[in-house]
Amino acid sequence: MVVSMIQVILELPDVTSIKEKRRIVKSLKEKLIARYRITAAEVDLHDSLAFSQIGGAVISNSRRHGETVMNKVLAFIEDNAPGRVQDVKIISEIY
Repeated sequence: MVVSMIQVILELPDVTSIKEKRRIVKSLKEKLIARYRITAAEVDLHDSLAFSQIGGAVISNSRRHGETVMNKVLAFIEDNAPGRVQDVKIISEIY
């Protein structure tokens, strides 16, 4: 079993309230879950207005497949998030 994971830090420069940030992050998470069938959550930077850290994971039987999905997730975030991607980590663990 291979677990492939992504961590993305987004800069959200135009956000003016926590409520607005939560709406943006929730929408992005729901789109990722529906489109790529991954698990996704805001994993850190909850109280920051300007930044959000989103994590996602997929379980597969192939490292190549999992990392391909995570790269597609990254491309989707870059194209659809209303901010800038500041940092990305994609890793796979074999269990």
